Amino acid sequence: MDIISGNTTVDIASLNERINRESAFVDVLNLELGKAIIGQKYMVERLMLALLSNGHILLEGVPGLAKTLAIKSLASAIHAKFSRIQFTPDLLPADLTGTMIYNQRENNFVVKKGPIFANLVLADEINRAPAKVQAALLEAMQEKQVTIGDETFKLEEPFLVLATQNPIEQEGTYPLPEAQVDRFMLKVVVTYPKKEEERLIIRQNLEYAGKTINQVVNQEEILRARKTVRDVYMDEKIERYILDIVFATRNPSEYKLDKIKPFINYGASPRASINLALASKAYAFIKRRGYVIPEDIRAICFDVMRHRIGLTYEAEAENVTSEELISEILNAVEVP
Repeated sequence: MDIISGNTTVDIASLNERINRESAFVDVLNLELGKAIIGQKYMVERLMLALLSNGHILLEGVPGLAKTLAIKSLASAIHAKFSRIQFTPDLLPADLTGTMIYNQRENNFVVKKGPIFANLVLADEINRAPAKVQAALLEAMQEKQVTIGDETFKLEEPFLVLATQNPIEQEGTYPLPEAQVDRFMLKVVVTYPKKEEERLIIRQNLEYAGKTINQVVNQEEILRARKTVRDVYMDEKIERYILDIVFATRNPSEYKLDKIKPFINYGASPRASINLALASKAYAFIKRRGYVIPEDIRAICFDVMRHRIGLTYEAEAENVTSEELISEILNAVEVP
């Protein structure tokens, strides 16, 4: 079936066949990661979404939920360089990006690169470090480059930052400013495993031999898949659906959502629209489909939007969460 999109004609059947063929590695990757990670399928799926759509993830959850294990296993499965940075109140930007070191033998300064120079970077407890360090990380995320002294270094692709965050109520944290949080494509809330899953976790950890994650996909395949993700077909009706969801956070009255207006301080930025479109294409790719459907938007909407809606004092006083507001918007906006 051919569909006319703008000035081009899209052959959905052949596109679907190509996407189905090129996304075959997703199942292999899931199977390999399943050797080490029990449960947490939602988190692993979001990790893949970010990897395929060239975005970054902010994870919020209590310690011990396999966040480090997940990204480390993913790095092994795609044979990527992995680094973990523990954010602390005394961390300096140079501890992250690197610095110039004097070489006595050569009588000159040489660059010593920091842990940011990796493919998959785990920024543990990002809100434990002061604003300067957070800004250094977020600049690297946005520009995909790092400046040390007079030299600017491009970061290798694929480059993915997974930042974990303590719940803000805990002491000794520096909440991330809204403008910086907005640079994360997804904010994923990680929950406890189910009882049966935790029983399997206990068994696995009591075994002597740890599970080894083998390389099943190479980085070239990931970079090629990123290009293919952008070829996933998105109808104009889906584009309008995305815009309606985002604009409903800015002008709730236009969508008969006057009851949520007092709870919204500011709505989602244009990055929300871009990331909803990109993440929904990646989601369709993971589901081995060549086109985006409204269910794809609804599936990733909470992760893309939850950190982009500013709540008023009234919302906080009444314990209204951004998730509840997103649910109200999804129920009110007409599905194409």
